[in-house]
Amino acid sequence: MTKILKQFLLSALALLPLPALAEVLLPQVFADGMVLQQQASVRLWGWCDRFYGGTQGKKVTVTTSWNGKRYVATSDADGRFEVTVPTPQAGGPYEVTFNDGSRRRLTNVFIGEVWLCSGQSNMEMLMKGYKAQPVEGAAEELLQCGDSLLRLFYAKQNATLEPQHDVKGGPWRAANVESVRNFSATAYFFGRALRRMLGVPVGLICTAYGGSACEAWMKADWLKTFPQVQQTIGQDDVKRLLQRCPTALYNGQLSPLIGYGIRGAIWYQGEDNVPRYNFYAPLLKRMVEGWREEWRQGDFPFYYCQIAPFDYSATDWAKYNSALLREQQSKAETMIANARMAVLMDTGLKEVIHPRKKRQAGERLALLALANTYGVKGMPEFAVYSGVEFRGDTAVVAFDRSKEWVYFEHGPTSDNFEVAGPDRVFHSAEAWVNRNRVYVHSRDVKHPIAVRYAFSDWAVGDLMHDGLPVSSFRTDDW
Repeated sequence: MTKILKQFLLSALALLPLPALAEVLLPQVFADGMVLQQQASVRLWGWCDRFYGGTQGKKVTVTTSWNGKRYVATSDADGRFEVTVPTPQAGGPYEVTFNDGSRRRLTNVFIGEVWLCSGQSNMEMLMKGYKAQPVEGAAEELLQCGDSLLRLFYAKQNATLEPQHDVKGGPWRAANVESVRNFSATAYFFGRALRRMLGVPVGLICTAYGGSACEAWMKADWLKTFPQVQQTIGQDDVKRLLQRCPTALYNGQLSPLIGYGIRGAIWYQGEDNVPRYNFYAPLLKRMVEGWREEWRQGDFPFYYCQIAPFDYSATDWAKYNSALLREQQSKAETMIANARMAVLMDTGLKEVIHPRKKRQAGERLALLALANTYGVKGMPEFAVYSGVEFRGDTAVVAFDRSKEWVYFEHGPTSDNFEVAGPDRVFHSAEAWVNRNRVYVHSRDVKHPIAVRYAFSDWAVGDLMHDGLPVSSFRTDDW
Protein backbone atom coordinates (compact mmCIF):
# COMPACT_ATOMS: atom_id res chain seq x y z
CA MET A 1 0.00 0.00 0.00
CA THR A 2 1.45 3.37 -0.99
CA LYS A 3 2.09 6.12 1.52
CA ILE A 4 -0.44 8.37 -0.22
CA LEU A 5 -3.15 5.67 -0.05
CA LYS A 6 -2.49 5.09 3.64
CA GLN A 7 -2.85 8.82 4.37
CA PHE A 8 -6.08 8.90 2.37
CA LEU A 9 -7.60 5.99 4.34
CA LEU A 10 -6.61 7.50 7.67
CA SER A 11 -8.15 10.82 6.67
CA ALA A 12 -11.34 9.08 5.56
CA LEU A 13 -11.65 7.22 8.87
CA ALA A 14 -11.17 10.48 10.77
CA LEU A 15 -14.16 11.94 8.96
CA LEU A 16 -16.54 9.15 10.04
CA PRO A 17 -19.38 10.43 12.28
CA LEU A 18 -18.24 10.28 15.91
CA PRO A 19 -21.59 9.09 17.32
CA ALA A 20 -21.10 5.83 15.42
CA LEU A 21 -18.04 5.20 17.58
CA ALA A 22 -19.41 6.63 20.84
CA GLU A 23 -22.87 5.11 21.15
CA VAL A 24 -23.83 4.12 24.69
CA LEU A 25 -23.04 0.47 25.34
CA LEU A 26 -25.74 -1.40 27.29
CA PRO A 27 -25.75 -4.87 28.82
CA GLN A 28 -27.51 -7.47 26.69
CA VAL A 29 -30.41 -7.62 29.14
CA PHE A 30 -31.26 -3.94 28.47
CA ALA A 31 -32.75 -4.22 25.01
CA ASP A 32 -35.85 -3.83 22.89
CA GLY A 33 -38.71 -5.93 24.20
CA MET A 34 -37.49 -6.09 27.80
CA VAL A 35 -39.74 -6.16 30.86
CA LEU A 36 -38.96 -3.92 33.85
CA GLN A 37 -40.27 -4.65 37.34
CA GLN A 38 -43.42 -2.68 38.09
CA GLN A 39 -43.81 -0.20 40.97
CA ALA A 40 -40.13 -0.37 41.86
CA SER A 41 -36.93 1.65 41.74
CA VAL A 42 -35.02 -0.07 38.95
CA ARG A 43 -31.39 0.42 38.05
CA LEU A 44 -30.28 1.11 34.48
CA TRP A 45 -26.60 1.12 33.59
CA GLY A 46 -24.13 0.97 30.76
CA TRP A 47 -20.85 2.39 29.43
CA CYS A 48 -20.03 5.55 27.51
CA ASP A 49 -18.27 3.97 24.56
CA ARG A 50 -18.15 0.72 22.65
CA PHE A 51 -15.47 -0.69 24.92
CA TYR A 52 -15.52 -1.15 28.69
CA GLY A 53 -13.67 1.71 30.35
CA GLY A 54 -11.91 4.86 29.32
CA THR A 55 -14.59 7.55 29.14
CA GLN A 56 -14.76 9.22 32.55
CA GLY A 57 -16.88 12.22 33.48
CA LYS A 58 -19.30 12.00 30.60
CA LYS A 59 -22.91 13.08 31.17
CA VAL A 60 -25.59 10.57 30.26
CA THR A 61 -29.28 11.45 30.14
CA VAL A 62 -31.82 8.66 30.47
CA THR A 63 -35.42 9.45 29.49
CA THR A 64 -38.37 7.19 30.32
CA SER A 65 -41.53 7.60 28.27
CA TRP A 66 -43.97 6.43 30.95
CA ASN A 67 -43.42 9.65 32.90
CA GLY A 68 -41.50 11.81 30.44
CA LYS A 69 -38.76 12.43 33.01
CA ARG A 70 -35.01 12.67 32.51
CA TYR A 71 -32.37 11.22 34.78
CA VAL A 72 -28.73 12.29 34.55
CA ALA A 73 -25.64 10.29 35.47
CA THR A 74 -21.90 10.83 35.09
CA SER A 75 -19.63 8.02 33.95
CA ASP A 76 -16.92 6.83 36.32
CA ALA A 77 -13.29 5.95 35.68
CA ASP A 78 -14.38 2.76 33.88
CA GLY A 79 -16.79 4.67 31.68
CA ARG A 80 -19.73 3.13 33.57
CA PHE A 81 -22.87 5.07 34.46
CA GLU A 82 -25.96 4.12 36.42
CA VAL A 83 -29.33 5.70 37.17
CA THR A 84 -32.26 4.57 39.27
CA VAL A 85 -35.72 5.23 37.87
CA PRO A 86 -39.20 4.64 39.32
CA THR A 87 -41.59 2.42 37.39
CA PRO A 88 -45.39 2.66 37.32
CA GLN A 89 -48.04 -0.07 37.46
CA ALA A 90 -47.85 -2.75 34.81
CA GLY A 91 -48.34 -1.55 31.26
CA GLY A 92 -46.69 -0.59 28.00
CA PRO A 93 -45.27 -0.48 25.47
CA TYR A 94 -42.85 2.27 26.46
CA GLU A 95 -39.48 3.60 25.39
CA VAL A 96 -36.24 4.26 27.26
CA THR A 97 -33.67 6.58 25.67
CA PHE A 98 -29.98 6.91 26.56
CA ASN A 99 -28.08 9.98 25.36
CA ASP A 100 -24.42 10.81 25.94
CA GLY A 101 -24.15 12.91 22.82
CA SER A 102 -25.19 9.90 20.81
CA ARG A 103 -28.78 8.75 21.22
CA ARG A 104 -29.81 5.15 21.77
CA ARG A 105 -33.50 4.26 22.10
CA LEU A 106 -35.03 1.05 23.44
CA THR A 107 -38.55 0.32 22.22
CA ASN A 108 -41.38 -2.10 23.01
CA VAL A 109 -40.52 -1.97 26.71
CA PHE A 110 -43.15 -3.30 29.11
CA ILE A 111 -43.61 -2.89 32.84
CA GLY A 112 -44.66 -6.00 34.74
CA GLU A 113 -43.33 -8.82 36.88
CA VAL A 114 -39.73 -9.99 36.44
CA TRP A 115 -38.25 -13.23 37.79
CA LEU A 116 -34.74 -14.64 37.71
CA CYS A 117 -34.64 -18.39 36.91
CA SER A 118 -31.46 -20.28 37.75
CA GLY A 119 -29.97 -23.67 38.58
CA GLN A 120 -28.58 -26.70 36.79
CA SER A 121 -29.83 -29.00 34.02
CA ASN A 122 -33.40 -29.38 35.21
CA MET A 123 -33.82 -25.62 35.10
CA GLU A 124 -31.81 -25.33 31.90
CA MET A 125 -33.74 -28.14 30.14
CA LEU A 126 -35.46 -26.57 27.15
CA MET A 127 -39.05 -27.19 26.17
CA LYS A 128 -37.74 -29.31 23.29
CA GLY A 129 -35.98 -31.51 25.86
CA TYR A 130 -32.63 -33.22 25.63
CA LYS A 131 -31.71 -35.94 23.12
CA ALA A 132 -34.21 -38.79 23.64
CA GLN A 133 -35.36 -37.02 26.84
CA PRO A 134 -38.56 -35.10 26.05
CA VAL A 135 -40.60 -32.74 28.16
CA GLU A 136 -44.02 -34.21 28.80
CA GLY A 137 -46.77 -32.39 26.88
CA ALA A 138 -44.34 -30.11 25.03
CA ALA A 139 -45.90 -30.58 21.58
CA GLU A 140 -49.36 -29.76 22.89
CA GLU A 141 -48.09 -26.73 24.79
CA LEU A 142 -46.38 -25.30 21.72
CA LEU A 143 -49.76 -25.22 19.96
CA GLN A 144 -51.02 -22.65 22.46
CA CYS A 145 -47.93 -20.89 23.80
CA GLY A 146 -48.17 -17.62 21.86
CA ASP A 147 -48.22 -14.67 24.26
CA SER A 148 -46.79 -11.27 23.36
CA LEU A 149 -46.75 -10.24 27.03
CA LEU A 150 -44.67 -13.16 28.25
CA ARG A 151 -41.07 -12.15 27.47
CA LEU A 152 -38.10 -14.52 27.65
CA PHE A 153 -34.39 -13.76 28.04
CA TYR A 154 -31.90 -16.62 27.94
CA ALA A 155 -28.30 -16.24 29.13
CA LYS A 156 -25.90 -18.62 27.43
CA GLN A 157 -23.43 -20.84 29.28
CA ASN A 158 -20.28 -19.06 30.38
CA ALA A 159 -18.06 -20.42 33.16
CA THR A 160 -15.04 -18.25 33.97
CA LEU A 161 -12.78 -17.27 36.86
CA GLU A 162 -12.82 -13.64 35.75
CA PRO A 163 -15.86 -11.45 36.56
CA GLN A 164 -17.64 -10.44 33.38
CA HIS A 165 -19.24 -7.13 32.45
CA ASP A 166 -22.04 -8.80 30.53
CA VAL A 167 -23.72 -12.11 29.83
CA LYS A 168 -23.74 -13.87 26.52
CA GLY A 169 -27.31 -14.22 25.35
CA GLY A 170 -30.53 -12.54 24.50
CA PRO A 171 -32.38 -10.96 22.86
CA TRP A 172 -35.66 -10.59 24.71
CA ARG A 173 -38.28 -12.57 22.81
CA ALA A 174 -42.06 -12.80 23.14
CA ALA A 175 -43.41 -16.29 23.81
CA ASN A 176 -44.04 -18.12 20.55
CA VAL A 177 -43.37 -21.60 19.23
CA GLU A 178 -39.71 -20.98 18.43
CA SER A 179 -38.79 -18.99 21.54
CA VAL A 180 -40.62 -21.28 23.97
CA ARG A 181 -39.19 -24.42 22.37
CA ASN A 182 -35.71 -23.06 23.04
CA PHE A 183 -36.36 -21.76 26.57
CA SER A 184 -36.33 -23.41 29.99
CA ALA A 185 -39.46 -25.55 30.30
CA THR A 186 -39.66 -25.16 34.09
CA ALA A 187 -39.28 -21.38 33.86
CA TYR A 188 -41.79 -21.13 31.01
CA PHE A 189 -44.50 -23.04 32.89
CA PHE A 190 -43.83 -20.84 35.92
CA GLY A 191 -44.17 -17.65 33.86
CA ARG A 192 -47.21 -18.89 31.98
CA ALA A 193 -49.03 -19.52 35.26
CA LEU A 194 -48.19 -16.01 36.53
CA ARG A 195 -49.40 -14.47 33.25
CA ARG A 196 -52.73 -16.24 33.49
CA MET A 197 -53.30 -15.48 37.16
CA LEU A 198 -51.99 -11.90 37.35
CA GLY A 199 -52.89 -10.63 33.89
CA VAL A 200 -49.77 -8.41 33.63
CA PRO A 201 -46.62 -8.62 31.48
CA VAL A 202 -44.12 -11.15 32.81
CA GLY A 203 -40.40 -11.20 32.07
CA LEU A 204 -38.25 -14.29 32.73
CA ILE A 205 -34.45 -14.15 32.82
CA CYS A 206 -33.02 -17.66 32.69
CA THR A 207 -29.38 -18.17 33.64
CA ALA A 208 -28.73 -21.87 34.21
CA TYR A 209 -26.04 -24.45 33.48
CA GLY A 210 -26.41 -28.23 33.40
CA GLY A 211 -24.42 -30.09 36.04
CA SER A 212 -23.60 -26.91 37.94
CA ALA A 213 -22.70 -26.91 41.61
CA CYS A 214 -24.29 -24.53 44.08
CA GLU A 215 -20.77 -23.29 44.84
CA ALA A 216 -20.35 -22.13 41.25
CA TRP A 217 -23.11 -19.54 41.72
CA MET A 218 -21.40 -17.91 44.72
CA LYS A 219 -18.68 -15.31 45.32
CA ALA A 220 -15.40 -16.42 46.85
CA ASP A 221 -16.02 -14.35 50.00
CA TRP A 222 -19.28 -16.18 50.66
CA LEU A 223 -17.48 -19.54 50.57
CA LYS A 224 -14.87 -18.69 53.20
CA THR A 225 -17.03 -20.13 55.97
CA PHE A 226 -17.10 -23.50 54.18
CA PRO A 227 -13.66 -25.12 54.56
CA GLN A 228 -14.96 -28.15 52.65
CA VAL A 229 -14.95 -26.07 49.45
CA GLN A 230 -11.63 -25.93 47.63
CA GLN A 231 -11.18 -22.47 46.14
CA THR A 232 -7.62 -22.70 44.80
CA ILE A 233 -8.51 -23.34 41.19
CA GLY A 234 -6.62 -22.60 37.99
CA GLN A 235 -7.82 -21.93 34.49
CA ASP A 236 -7.12 -25.54 33.50
CA ASP A 237 -9.59 -26.65 36.16
CA VAL A 238 -12.20 -24.33 34.72
CA LYS A 239 -11.76 -25.93 31.30
CA ARG A 240 -12.07 -29.38 32.84
CA LEU A 241 -14.72 -28.82 35.47
CA LEU A 242 -16.51 -25.84 33.94
CA GLN A 243 -19.80 -25.42 35.81
CA ARG A 244 -18.55 -27.12 38.99
CA CYS A 245 -15.85 -24.56 39.74
CA PRO A 246 -16.60 -22.31 42.73
CA THR A 247 -17.47 -18.76 41.56
CA ALA A 248 -17.29 -19.65 37.84
CA LEU A 249 -20.98 -19.15 37.09
CA TYR A 250 -21.35 -16.25 39.47
CA ASN A 251 -18.65 -14.54 37.41
CA GLY A 252 -19.93 -15.46 33.98
CA GLN A 253 -23.70 -15.77 34.24
CA LEU A 254 -24.97 -14.09 37.40
CA SER A 255 -22.82 -11.10 38.32
CA PRO A 256 -23.53 -9.23 35.05
CA LEU A 257 -27.28 -9.48 35.77
CA ILE A 258 -27.15 -8.40 39.40
CA GLY A 259 -29.04 -5.15 39.85
CA TYR A 260 -31.61 -5.73 37.12
CA GLY A 261 -34.92 -5.14 38.87
CA ILE A 262 -36.66 -8.42 39.76
CA ARG A 263 -39.56 -9.51 41.92
CA GLY A 264 -37.76 -12.67 43.00
CA ALA A 265 -35.90 -15.82 41.96
CA ILE A 266 -36.71 -19.45 41.27
CA TRP A 267 -34.08 -22.18 41.58
CA TYR A 268 -33.85 -25.83 40.52
CA GLN A 269 -30.50 -27.31 41.52
CA GLY A 270 -29.03 -29.89 43.87
CA GLU A 271 -28.16 -33.04 41.95
CA ASP A 272 -24.50 -32.04 41.66
CA ASN A 273 -24.32 -31.48 45.41
CA VAL A 274 -25.50 -34.99 46.36
CA PRO A 275 -21.91 -36.06 47.30
CA ARG A 276 -21.62 -32.92 49.45
CA TYR A 277 -25.12 -33.11 50.91
CA ASN A 278 -24.06 -32.61 54.54
CA PHE A 279 -23.66 -28.82 54.28
CA TYR A 280 -26.07 -28.00 51.47
CA ALA A 281 -28.67 -26.22 53.63
CA PRO A 282 -26.25 -23.61 55.07
CA LEU A 283 -24.55 -23.35 51.67
CA LEU A 284 -27.82 -22.54 49.91
CA LYS A 285 -28.70 -20.12 52.70
CA ARG A 286 -25.44 -18.25 52.20
CA MET A 287 -25.91 -18.17 48.44
CA VAL A 288 -29.37 -16.63 48.78
CA GLU A 289 -28.16 -14.12 51.35
CA GLY A 290 -25.30 -13.16 49.05
CA TRP A 291 -27.60 -12.68 46.08
CA ARG A 292 -29.84 -10.47 48.17
CA GLU A 293 -26.93 -8.42 49.48
CA GLU A 294 -25.71 -7.77 45.96
CA TRP A 295 -29.14 -7.00 44.50
CA ARG A 296 -29.93 -4.49 47.27
CA GLN A 297 -33.66 -5.30 47.12
CA GLY A 298 -34.08 -6.74 50.60
CA ASP A 299 -35.20 -10.32 51.17
CA PHE A 300 -36.76 -10.86 47.78
CA PRO A 301 -38.70 -14.14 47.37
CA PHE A 302 -36.72 -17.29 46.68
CA TYR A 303 -38.65 -20.38 45.59
CA TYR A 304 -36.91 -23.61 44.72
CA CYS A 305 -37.53 -27.19 43.62
CA GLN A 306 -36.52 -30.16 45.70
CA ILE A 307 -34.70 -32.65 43.46
CA ALA A 308 -36.87 -35.50 42.21
CA PRO A 309 -36.15 -39.17 43.02
CA PHE A 310 -33.63 -40.88 40.74
CA ASP A 311 -31.64 -44.12 41.00
CA TYR A 312 -28.00 -43.07 41.43
CA SER A 313 -26.76 -46.67 41.73
CA ALA A 314 -25.30 -46.66 38.21
CA THR A 315 -23.47 -43.34 38.70
CA ASP A 316 -20.27 -42.28 40.43
CA TRP A 317 -22.42 -41.25 43.38
CA ALA A 318 -23.86 -44.71 44.09
CA LYS A 319 -22.55 -44.70 47.66
CA TYR A 320 -24.59 -41.61 48.56
CA ASN A 321 -28.28 -41.57 49.43
CA SER A 322 -29.78 -38.59 47.59
CA ALA A 323 -32.60 -38.48 50.14
CA LEU A 324 -30.04 -36.84 52.41
CA LEU A 325 -29.74 -33.97 49.92
CA ARG A 326 -33.55 -33.72 49.76
CA GLU A 327 -33.53 -33.57 53.56
CA GLN A 328 -31.06 -30.68 53.44
CA GLN A 329 -33.30 -28.89 50.96
CA SER A 330 -36.21 -29.29 53.37
CA LYS A 331 -34.10 -27.86 56.19
CA ALA A 332 -33.12 -24.89 54.04
CA GLU A 333 -36.76 -23.84 53.87
CA THR A 334 -36.72 -23.26 57.63
CA MET A 335 -33.38 -21.42 57.51
CA ILE A 336 -33.89 -18.96 54.65
CA ALA A 337 -36.21 -15.98 55.08
CA ASN A 338 -38.97 -15.61 52.49
CA ALA A 339 -38.19 -18.94 50.85
CA ARG A 340 -40.36 -21.97 50.10
CA MET A 341 -39.75 -25.37 48.49
CA ALA A 342 -41.73 -27.13 45.76
CA VAL A 343 -41.76 -30.90 46.29
CA LEU A 344 -41.34 -33.21 43.26
CA MET A 345 -41.53 -36.66 44.89
CA ASP A 346 -44.11 -37.84 42.35
CA THR A 347 -42.35 -36.64 39.18
CA GLY A 348 -39.07 -38.58 39.04
CA LEU A 349 -37.76 -41.15 36.57
CA LYS A 350 -35.79 -44.11 37.90
CA GLU A 351 -33.19 -44.21 35.13
CA VAL A 352 -33.21 -40.58 33.89
CA ILE A 353 -32.09 -37.66 36.03
CA HIS A 354 -34.18 -35.20 34.01
CA PRO A 355 -37.87 -35.69 34.83
CA ARG A 356 -40.28 -35.13 31.96
CA LYS A 357 -42.86 -33.48 34.19
CA LYS A 358 -41.57 -29.93 33.94
CA ARG A 359 -45.09 -28.47 33.97
CA GLN A 360 -45.51 -29.73 37.54
CA ALA A 361 -42.19 -28.18 38.55
CA GLY A 362 -42.97 -24.78 37.04
CA GLU A 363 -46.56 -24.66 38.20
CA ARG A 364 -45.70 -25.71 41.76
CA LEU A 365 -43.18 -22.89 41.92
CA ALA A 366 -45.93 -20.60 40.64
CA LEU A 367 -48.28 -21.82 43.40
CA LEU A 368 -45.70 -20.72 45.96
CA ALA A 369 -45.20 -17.33 44.33
CA LEU A 370 -48.91 -16.66 43.88
CA ALA A 371 -49.73 -17.58 47.48
CA ASN A 372 -46.75 -16.05 49.27
CA THR A 373 -45.67 -13.12 47.08
CA TYR A 374 -48.89 -12.07 45.40
CA GLY A 375 -51.31 -12.99 48.19
CA VAL A 376 -53.68 -15.08 46.08
CA LYS A 377 -56.07 -16.82 48.48
CA GLY A 378 -57.09 -20.47 48.32
CA MET A 379 -53.85 -21.92 46.93
CA PRO A 380 -53.01 -25.51 48.01
CA GLU A 381 -50.07 -26.05 50.35
CA PHE A 382 -47.24 -28.53 50.68
CA ALA A 383 -47.73 -30.36 53.97
CA VAL A 384 -44.54 -30.97 55.95
CA TYR A 385 -43.54 -33.59 58.51
CA SER A 386 -43.70 -32.11 62.02
CA GLY A 387 -43.22 -34.94 64.51
CA VAL A 388 -43.85 -38.52 65.58
CA GLU A 389 -45.38 -40.21 68.63
CA PHE A 390 -44.79 -43.88 69.44
CA ARG A 391 -47.78 -45.72 70.89
CA GLY A 392 -46.74 -49.25 71.69
CA ASP A 393 -46.00 -51.02 68.40
CA THR A 394 -47.33 -48.17 66.23
CA ALA A 395 -45.81 -44.87 65.17
CA VAL A 396 -48.12 -41.89 64.68
CA VAL A 397 -46.68 -39.29 62.31
CA ALA A 398 -47.95 -35.70 62.35
CA PHE A 399 -47.81 -32.90 59.76
CA ASP A 400 -48.03 -29.13 59.57
CA ARG A 401 -49.80 -27.15 56.80
CA SER A 402 -52.17 -30.10 56.52
CA LYS A 403 -55.65 -28.67 57.15
CA GLU A 404 -57.02 -30.63 54.16
CA TRP A 405 -55.63 -33.88 55.64
CA VAL A 406 -52.98 -36.12 54.09
CA TYR A 407 -53.77 -39.18 51.98
CA PHE A 408 -52.18 -41.84 49.79
CA GLU A 409 -52.54 -41.24 46.09
CA HIS A 410 -53.04 -44.83 44.96
CA GLY A 411 -55.06 -46.48 47.68
CA PRO A 412 -55.53 -46.88 51.43
CA THR A 413 -51.89 -47.74 52.13
CA SER A 414 -48.33 -47.13 50.96
CA ASP A 415 -45.19 -49.22 50.47
CA ASN A 416 -42.85 -46.28 51.15
CA PHE A 417 -42.73 -46.50 54.96
CA GLU A 418 -40.16 -48.24 57.17
CA VAL A 419 -39.75 -48.49 60.92
CA ALA A 420 -36.82 -49.47 63.12
CA GLY A 421 -36.52 -50.63 66.73
CA PRO A 422 -33.66 -50.23 69.20
CA ASP A 423 -31.40 -52.32 66.93
CA ARG A 424 -31.71 -49.55 64.29
CA VAL A 425 -32.56 -52.04 61.56
CA PHE A 426 -35.35 -50.82 59.29
CA HIS A 427 -38.18 -53.03 58.17
CA SER A 428 -40.97 -52.45 55.68
CA ALA A 429 -44.15 -51.34 57.34
CA GLU A 430 -47.82 -50.94 56.60
CA ALA A 431 -49.30 -47.48 56.85
CA TRP A 432 -52.77 -45.99 57.02
CA VAL A 433 -54.17 -42.50 57.38
CA ASN A 434 -56.60 -40.89 59.79
CA ARG A 435 -57.19 -37.18 59.17
CA ASN A 436 -53.73 -35.55 59.09
CA ARG A 437 -51.93 -38.41 60.81
CA VAL A 438 -50.18 -41.43 59.30
CA TYR A 439 -50.09 -44.60 61.40
CA VAL A 440 -47.16 -46.93 60.74
CA HIS A 441 -46.72 -50.51 61.98
CA SER A 442 -44.48 -53.51 61.23
CA ARG A 443 -44.90 -57.03 62.56
CA ASP A 444 -41.12 -57.27 62.70
CA VAL A 445 -40.69 -54.32 65.07
CA LYS A 446 -42.37 -54.59 68.45
CA HIS A 447 -41.01 -51.32 69.82
CA PRO A 448 -40.45 -48.81 67.02
CA ILE A 449 -38.23 -45.82 67.69
CA ALA A 450 -37.84 -44.40 64.16
CA VAL A 451 -39.86 -43.98 60.96
CA ARG A 452 -38.74 -43.22 57.40
CA TYR A 453 -40.83 -42.32 54.38
CA ALA A 454 -39.45 -42.73 50.83
CA PHE A 455 -35.98 -42.15 52.25
CA SER A 456 -33.95 -43.56 49.37
CA ASP A 457 -32.62 -42.51 45.99
CA TRP A 458 -35.57 -43.88 44.13
CA ALA A 459 -39.20 -43.87 45.23
CA VAL A 460 -42.53 -42.95 43.75
CA GLY A 461 -43.90 -40.49 46.26
CA ASP A 462 -47.53 -41.24 47.12
CA LEU A 463 -48.14 -39.34 50.34
CA MET A 464 -50.14 -36.29 49.31
CA HIS A 465 -51.92 -33.25 50.66
CA ASP A 466 -54.34 -31.11 48.67
CA GLY A 467 -53.05 -32.52 45.37
CA LEU A 468 -49.38 -31.93 46.23
CA PRO A 469 -46.73 -34.45 47.36
CA VAL A 470 -45.11 -34.53 50.79
CA SER A 471 -41.32 -34.63 50.94
CA SER A 472 -39.43 -37.76 51.95
CA PHE A 473 -38.48 -37.62 55.63
CA ARG A 474 -37.01 -39.52 58.56
CA THR A 475 -37.55 -39.16 62.29
CA ASP A 476 -34.02 -40.35 63.17
CA ASP A 477 -30.57 -38.86 62.49
CA TRP A 478 -28.54 -42.05 62.16
